[in-house]
Amino acid sequence: MDVIVLMALIATLGTWLVTALGAATVVFFKSPNPRELNLMLGFASGVMIAASFWSLLQPAIARAEAASNLPAYFVATAGFLLGAIFMWGSDKVVTLTRRRVSNTGEGQNTCVGRIMMLILSITLHNIPEGLAVGVAFGALQKSGFTTEALMGAVTIAIGIGLQNFPEGAAVSVPLRREGYSRKKSFLCGQASGMVEPIAGVIGALLVVYVEAILPWALAFAAGAMILVAVHELIPECQKNKEAQPYFATMGIVLGFAVMMLLDVMLG
Repeated sequence: MDVIVLMALIATLGTWLVTALGAATVVFFKSPNPRELNLMLGFASGVMIAASFWSLLQPAIARAEAASNLPAYFVATAGFLLGAIFMWGSDKVVTLTRRRVSNTGEGQNTCVGRIMMLILSITLHNIPEGLAVGVAFGALQKSGFTTEALMGAVTIAIGIGLQNFPEGAAVSVPLRREGYSRKKSFLCGQASGMVEPIAGVIGALLVVYVEAILPWALAFAAGAMILVAVHELIPECQKNKEAQPYFATMGIVLGFAVMMLLDVMLG
């Protein structure tokens, strides 16, 4: 058990590190390359969509069939929808707060307020992402550390880490443009990922100590990841669609294919 929680902690510290690397672009570059960011976002969304099924929903259905008193289809569907609704609710709270900030004044203070709302938004989104990693590693205790389960947990962490890179840059670069020092911009950018290790440990502990919650937690994490991928990552990576219609799209396809290959080959 301690090993599983430690693995979840290390994995989510890694995703936080990638957020910090994204924020560090403000130290070395004026702004990150949009073309490379679009490819990275597309690849991450493909990985997350594939992982949502093979590494989260499929095990959730199997666990529910084996241990749950409720029908597996109900557990998987309800958990999935709860995860998506949680992400939607957190996004609505941030959006409403952001609108209030926008209506309270003009100028630099308002602009900085919007950036602070962006930090809050990304931080809220990082909570279920950290939970998803923690749940995936927590499930290893029930699967007996199979190669398939371990690779599934690792690839979920990699996918979330990849999409954390542009999130770190999305916070630090605007702050730098508003006149903040490189150091302060970097610190604010990386801070948005600090919640992931905490959420990861909580997710792993919940699964380890409360076995009945595992299928629900896996499906919940899948719903949260799908909403993030479809609502945020895919539209964001398609912003330069006119200039390069299929560049980011092929990143999505490649990310999905890599994740599918790993799961099927190791399964």
